[in-house]
Order: sequence, then C-alpha cells, then structure tokens
Amino acid sequence: MMYRSLFPRDVLAELDRLQREMQQAFHLSPSIRGIARGGFPAMNVGGTPQSVEIYAFAPGIDPASLDVQIEKGVLTIAGERKLPEPAEQATVHIDERFAGRFRRVVTLPDDVDANAVEARYRDGVLRISIARKQSAQPRRITIQ
Repeated sequence: MMYRSLFPRDVLAELDRLQREMQQAFHLSPSIRGIARGGFPAMNVGGTPQSVEIYAFAPGIDPASLDVQIEKGVLTIAGERKLPEPAEQATVHIDERFAGRFRRVVTLPDDVDANAVEARYRDGVLRISIARKQSAQPRRITIQ
C-alpha cells in the first residue's frame, strides 16, 4: 500500500505535476505558439538565412484536406484526420492513433515574405518554406 501525505513536502513539484495532468486531460496549450509535445501533427520549425522551414509530420492525411494559411505573421495548419471504420464486432484494446480535427499555430518572424510561400506534401510530411524578405538577407558590402 502506497502512503501519500496530505501535505506534500515539495509543493512546487506537486503543482507542476497537477499542471501537467490538467494539460494532458484538456489538451491545453502551454503557450500561444501551439500544443507542447504530443500535439498533432508533430512539427519541426527552423530556418536558414534565406527562409523559414516548417515540417509537419501528418501521415495518412489527404493533402487536399489540409488548410494552410498565413495571416498577420501567424502560420496556421488545420485539417482533419479520419480513421478507417473498425470491423464489426471488433474489440479495441489499444487506440493510440489521433483522429479528429487539428490545428497548429506558429508565430513567424517579422522578416518573412508572406507572398513567397511554398508548401509540398510527400510521404506524410508537409514541408512549408517561407522566404525571408530581400531586405533581411545578409549581404556583403564591398569596400572601395
């Protein structure tokens, strides 16, 4: 039998545990930038001097059902993942694959050109490349 004190010795650790449980239970986002680990689709966001690169890992989704928008410096990826119908009389023991509507939001840096966006979906990976403005590109200045 496990004994648990009514007054935990480390109150901050207990509060942190409670916050994590609440976020998991309600799928709450800890920031405006999107859901923490466990969000769908999983994402990698990075950049080069020429562009911002976003990779969203969304296998099994029809690319036509994805909605990608940029508005006021915010990139939004939304869509729906549908699961195949289970066989009649099938008993499900474990169901870990996410199904349903999803939405991920990424705040973009100020130096991106919203008119120079390329999005490609291949092998379950959505790659979005957003060019940086020409004025933000590093350039070498020749000394006379």
